[in-house]
Amino acid sequence: MNNLLMEVENEIAVVTINRPKSLNALNSETLAELNQCFCEIETRKDIKVVILTGSGEKSFVAGADISEMVNATAAEGRTMGLLAYNAFGKLENMPQVTIAAVNGFALGGGCEISMACDIRIASENAKFGQPEVGLGTLPGFGGTQRLPRLVGKGRAKELIFTCDMIDAQEAYRIGLANKVVPLAELIDYCKKMATKIISKGSYAISLAKSAINTGLDVDLSSGLKLEADLFGLSFATADKKEGMSAFLEKRQAKLTDF
Repeated sequence: MNNLLMEVENEIAVVTINRPKSLNALNSETLAELNQCFCEIETRKDIKVVILTGSGEKSFVAGADISEMVNATAAEGRTMGLLAYNAFGKLENMPQVTIAAVNGFALGGGCEISMACDIRIASENAKFGQPEVGLGTLPGFGGTQRLPRLVGKGRAKELIFTCDMIDAQEAYRIGLANKVVPLAELIDYCKKMATKIISKGSYAISLAKSAINTGLDVDLSSGLKLEADLFGLSFATADKKEGMSAFLEKRQAKLTDF
């Protein structure tokens, strides 16, 4: 791949968007590579947590690549939006837990890809924003849909309509970031969180992730019914037997299912 790096160690995949000269901006080639990468990851049993970051210390992803979009037609713009829809959908719904390690600017498509992750850890120098309407367009990689689900409709409209850029502490305050840590500690912090997650039941986590993601898009009663169904399904696993037996026997559980 020309624009991505991936390292796998201890069941953790670190995926780095590697276009430093353009502050890791997303062009069509990069979106296609992300989709290919996420398709591979979701089938791998040796990966349980994915950490997504950008190369360098200045930018996570500075947005979509304006130089590619400036002369694009309506049809070409829609095609690019669908590339992001497919790639970000894979990221959002893969069974693995996904953590965005936001190391600097997360603007436009950068903010949007971070929101497709399960968890967002921001460095102290991180900046978030959706500047698209200032460019005569609108967020097209999920911003109008995921942002209000994370921070509420009013705050999402304010951020999108004003193009205001917010810092890491404000992102944390409104629920867009889960934690804020020093830049030098960002990847290590994410790896420690990943290790903690890996110590739990991976299949149970994947079921919980599915219940949360689906439940947000249905009414409460349907979501609760789905939860009950998935709760029952978890009882068919070896991890359920091992986890509960270990609790009763006052020992550390050895969880293995994915």
